[in-house]
Amino acid sequence: MAKKQSKGVQMNKLVINKEDLLQNVQKIKEHAKINLPDDNGRPVKIIVVVKSNAYGLDLKQYTEFMVNQGLDFFAVSTVQEAIEFRKLGFTQQLLMLSSTAIKEEVELLIKNNVIITIGSKEAADVVCKIATECPEQKIKAHIKIDTGFGRYGFVYINREFMVESLKKIQEQKNVEIQGTFTHFSNAYYDEKYTRLQFKRFIDCIEVLKMNNIETGMLHVCNSSAFIKFPEMHLNAVRVGSAFVGKLAFQNNMGLKKVARLESQVTEIKEVPKGFNIGYSNAYKTNKKTKVAIIPSGYINGVDVQVGRDMFRIVDKFRYIVRDIKDVFKNQGHSVNINGQICEILGRIGTFHVTVDITGKDIKVGDKATFEVNTTLVNSNVERVYE
Repeated sequence: MAKKQSKGVQMNKLVINKEDLLQNVQKIKEHAKINLPDDNGRPVKIIVVVKSNAYGLDLKQYTEFMVNQGLDFFAVSTVQEAIEFRKLGFTQQLLMLSSTAIKEEVELLIKNNVIITIGSKEAADVVCKIATECPEQKIKAHIKIDTGFGRYGFVYINREFMVESLKKIQEQKNVEIQGTFTHFSNAYYDEKYTRLQFKRFIDCIEVLKMNNIETGMLHVCNSSAFIKFPEMHLNAVRVGSAFVGKLAFQNNMGLKKVARLESQVTEIKEVPKGFNIGYSNAYKTNKKTKVAIIPSGYINGVDVQVGRDMFRIVDKFRYIVRDIKDVFKNQGHSVNINGQICEILGRIGTFHVTVDITGKDIKVGDKATFEVNTTLVNSNVERVYE
């Protein structure tokens, strides 16, 4: 959870625009109505994903905001996140998206009224064992099918194996299967493969139904698929990054990035021509330059990117082309200081950046605003909803 910095200390803060967040919620609710009602005559359920401290926006404040908007079903990725959600006092439905075959973890989730995910024979065996040992304990679960992601879930091609495991689960009177789902690996770029994954999922559902296995609510869409493939909404959708405006592609819904990092100018000075700036002497001034120092760096998500996937030749080529384009566009890193766009000079440091303010009316104490990857902003930075 985010901690407040001590009073009197220069502060960075992550500011969340409540109006922009509210507009995103409203637009997503409307988009979820495209195929109303679902096959069971019910509205499509929105499952709010709050993993990674609600994408860095503070789990407590973010969840409270969503509950106030009438959203009542949430999902997390780890046992620790699930327990934290309950410790904060939230009683809404909570789905653990990852399957686990570790008995102690499953017991802890059940004890905290978390809907577990069963995605393997080993996980199913653990659930059966707990159900037998504690027949009075009601266990709620979703089934996960791996349709070509390679992480959690019964592998779609091993249908007989999956049916056998789930029949044992269904024999447990205190276990209720409330849903079945899969996860798309590349919905934002690869339509062909996403549709193949969807077909594999539907085929598996048909096999389960033929074997009289309860499937509960069906859900396949993450944020990208939710926007791009409304025909795949089924009974529920899992929306996380779309709420905060963090998408891997250009969307036509007008979703806004809802957060910004705010800091202040703490020092100003002039340096001569030929002066080195930053680690490794990565930048040298070509004229007398006026610079400002701002106490924000990559520890607060400033220009931090998720690692590049370089396994395929096509990926390597794609990143090379992108980097070459950026060079010719002369796209450097920048910060907004009092409405003025200022170039960051040299390498971004852990805690500081040096900024070119030559010819600009900027003074110590002026507000500096960065666009950042919110999930990577230091947990010590205060989150402020305004």
